[in-house]
Amino acid sequence: MRQQDEIIQILKEKGLRVTPQRFAVYANLLNRFDHPTAEEVLSDLNQDAPKSSQSTVYSSLQALCEVGLVREVLLEEGVCRYDANVAPHHHFRCRCCGAIQDIAWEDLEGIKLDKVRSQFRVESYEVTLHGSCENCQSD
Repeated sequence: MRQQDEIIQILKEKGLRVTPQRFAVYANLLNRFDHPTAEEVLSDLNQDAPKSSQSTVYSSLQALCEVGLVREVLLEEGVCRYDANVAPHHHFRCRCCGAIQDIAWEDLEGIKLDKVRSQFRVESYEVTLHGSCENCQSD
């Protein structure tokens, strides 16, 4: 878990004004590994008492994405999730329970980009694997 001062420093280094809501959104994402939606972040932040509005959470997420501290992850149609792990990695999504897990970049053999059609200029890629997680396999 990152310390408050470290999070404030990271936000300032990226040129972001440190507001209580922006701090809370980023701190929440840094301490999660479930790739939440904006609504899940809002719900988490407002558990005890309403502290953030939906628009504030969305604008905070957008600002964090724009400076590269958070990235949008599209693992299912029509659902945007957020991830504070911006290092290159892949994902696994369980078709049964919906759990999402990171897969280290080096755990998958690379795609042979030289085999991709020449009219494409590939700049990056991410693989999403779908199947059953360990918990759902034992059910």
